[in-house]
Amino acid sequence: MAMRIHQRVVRGEIDNRELGHVRGRIWLIGNDKPIVLDLTGNCWRDLAGCRMTFSNPQPTLPADEHCQVAPAQIGAAGDVTASRKVRVFDVPLDEALTILKKGGTPPEHMANSLYIEWFSEANGRVVIESADYTVEVSKPDWTLSPEAEKEQVESTKQAMLEWLDRLDEELQPDGPEEYDPDADKPLDEFGYERVMRESDARTEKYMELLEKYDGHPDQERIVAREMGWEWLEEALEADERGAIPRNEEMEVPELVPNPATEGVDWIRDDSGDIKHPLSHRSFNSVMDIWHLCDEHNLLSDDGDPDVQEMVFQFQTTGAKIAGALNSLAYDDDDHHRDGGFVVAALKRALSYLHKSIAAADRVAPKNLIPAERLESFQKELFEIREEMLALMQKYRER
Repeated sequence: MAMRIHQRVVRGEIDNRELGHVRGRIWLIGNDKPIVLDLTGNCWRDLAGCRMTFSNPQPTLPADEHCQVAPAQIGAAGDVTASRKVRVFDVPLDEALTILKKGGTPPEHMANSLYIEWFSEANGRVVIESADYTVEVSKPDWTLSPEAEKEQVESTKQAMLEWLDRLDEELQPDGPEEYDPDADKPLDEFGYERVMRESDARTEKYMELLEKYDGHPDQERIVAREMGWEWLEEALEADERGAIPRNEEMEVPELVPNPATEGVDWIRDDSGDIKHPLSHRSFNSVMDIWHLCDEHNLLSDDGDPDVQEMVFQFQTTGAKIAGALNSLAYDDDDHHRDGGFVVAALKRALSYLHKSIAAADRVAPKNLIPAERLESFQKELFEIREEMLALMQKYRER
């Protein structure tokens, strides 16, 4: 994902007084020296030819902005503007979230947001976006011509696509073999791992494009085009013309779990939902540790990052376990089960579990959580790990 550093920015400057060149300096909280921008390209029309200074009235260092920013940012300018339209809540964020959770609509208004985007070899795509900064802009030394504006739009688009291509390459599995959906041979666990990694790459690219074109009137068509989904782009155009008839609602039959595997492959939780026993156990364990950490105010923005990492990685583990095992309830028998998929999915879940275990080890000496509670949680992590390994062995043997 893009590196977003807006919360830890203290102040900065962007200088586009030289045509085709964007320079800048940005000071981050805790750093005496600024990061230095040396970028090809131009700003949007509102900042083209200008020098802009900006400051953040409330810089903070949240737990999710822990990645290192290289001191020299050399690359291509993306979208750089002080007039991007965004919706801004008229009430504090906590109050707005409470209103949304209750199904209401918090009061809001449209505002101009500072948006600075660039692509560097050191950190890939970096974004600063905020409607809270104080911004000052000089008079322009030159104005952006319509032709130069079109060139900058195309240059930004190309930089985005090149960065997404690099993401694809990084997430693709090693080796020359690629997944062939038309191949006759069934996939083993390694084949499923390739498929899952390719899916990760496509999802990453899709989410970045959604964020990039958020608010654009043609967002869906642009994203479909950049994803290479010609069928979807054509369908959207046909839908706009009214050429696609409205589908009648289909009645989907209710899934019924296999009664012969109750207690082994599935159980019902307190709400009556179908879950694999290990998925149910993981969910309950996640909720227990989440409530404990929340009671100690360790999950807020100024909470402990290792505690937050411990909880987040375990939450992700639970979600991956559910994806791997909950569907087993609806298999008629062992012949309908794809052991390769189960093993590959559990292997992915294990990687998150190991991160939670490592974070718990870092939390222990800080004495932020009662020792007996943390020890009990760590014991639970290892027991869940043993169950996962046993299931992986079981489905490998099949």
